[in-house]
Amino acid sequence: MQNDLRIEKVDDYRWRIPKTGGMRVPGLLYTDEFLLKHIKLDQSPRQVANVAHLPGIVKHSLAMPDMHWGYGFPIGGVAATDLETGVISPGGVGYDINCGCRLLRTDLTYEDVKPKIEELARNLFNDIPCGVGSTGVIKLSPQEERKVLKEGAVWAVRSGYGDPEDLERTEEGGRMEAADPGAVSDRAIARGREQLGTLGSGNHFLEVDLVEQVYDEHVANVFGIAVGTIAILIHSGSRGFGYQVCDDYLHKMGKAVQKYNISLPDRQLASAPLQSPEGRAYFAAMACAANYAWANRQCLMHWTRETIQKTLGISPAELGLRLVYDVCHNIAKKERHIVDGVEMQVCVHRKGATRAFPAGHPEVPACYRQVGQPVLIPGDMGTHSYVLVGTELAMHETFGSTCHGAGRVRSRSQSKKVTDSAALLKELESKGIIIMARGKRTIAEEAPEAYKDVDRVVNVVHNAGISRRVAKLRPLCVIKG
Repeated sequence: MQNDLRIEKVDDYRWRIPKTGGMRVPGLLYTDEFLLKHIKLDQSPRQVANVAHLPGIVKHSLAMPDMHWGYGFPIGGVAATDLETGVISPGGVGYDINCGCRLLRTDLTYEDVKPKIEELARNLFNDIPCGVGSTGVIKLSPQEERKVLKEGAVWAVRSGYGDPEDLERTEEGGRMEAADPGAVSDRAIARGREQLGTLGSGNHFLEVDLVEQVYDEHVANVFGIAVGTIAILIHSGSRGFGYQVCDDYLHKMGKAVQKYNISLPDRQLASAPLQSPEGRAYFAAMACAANYAWANRQCLMHWTRETIQKTLGISPAELGLRLVYDVCHNIAKKERHIVDGVEMQVCVHRKGATRAFPAGHPEVPACYRQVGQPVLIPGDMGTHSYVLVGTELAMHETFGSTCHGAGRVRSRSQSKKVTDSAALLKELESKGIIIMARGKRTIAEEAPEAYKDVDRVVNVVHNAGISRRVAKLRPLCVIKG
């Protein structure tokens, strides 16, 4: 039970779960005292301790300040396993594989969009397919879908949805080389056939933001963002395709646990050795879902650009829209990190966590290598979003990882029970925020009160030094499923 778990304060922003029982490493929580009270209300700290039992886990079982209960791993959980002796766990990636954020900068100011902000919101809502089960204008043949799964955003750019320079500003170049469509079920292929280029539902969104504050002028200039300009934030993932991949492999991993005699405190942590046939197949299928998500966000960006130009009646040069960066939240990656003074290759699970690589890292795009990787932390509807930058300390402490958003404090069902959607829409409108959504249910589920205070969450990672604040964005209009 939660109340028998010891959590020790290390400093104002770090809390340790000591190694006990079958834990192979300690747990480490990034939080403050206020957020810790919310965190203790669910079973997420217990899940951090459970993750510490995974074979081959190294250093710590980690969790970010936006952590909350999830399937197996907490959402906000980070864990790295040794490639030779360790396991890979679908619960450490999640159902929405490569759910992520894409930030677009523009040359527009608030005065440029203010007269047409309502029309722009309507047009984006009409032009960007969103909602549960939504389908897009792209209808893929089975053969073409397999190309998407292999090539990711590269396929989208080659098909006319964007520019080659977009790939340079996308994590992994928008493509994981390990993808093998042969590791994907026919059911997953069928679910992905008509959903490419769709936003989805739940916490996914497209919002038009105003850059309200800049904390680091130099880094912001390198990223191409400035106070008073308009930015676009897109939050979406691999849709039903990724969900099916996760579901398929959770069943297979349940059998693998018995086959390889893996002892776990929670069956939701079902895993297989990374070097086993099951582990390799899941990694290849997960990479397919990651590529699908990158292609998806690339297409969404392309249509967003077209809609803004059409609505405002401006040229591409006047718009000045450019991708700042695309980061993923739910993924497992093979990376090189220092563990106990030795550089080694590990498999880093980031579930509801964001990569935050520092200046000089070879995987940071050349255009940002002098300052570090952009980190995108979305709020939701009525709250701010943030741009941060990766740090060297994150490489030492968190395998180059930081938080990914605000993190829920209420379940979707709880939020629906206590939220008056009509009243919430009026409240947000009074703050100058236009919300366009498919139904009242989504608005109630995604009410700002259902989430932690994103300002406080970002304050924790900034003061802990695992990423640094660069800019704060205020939503003007938000498109939801």
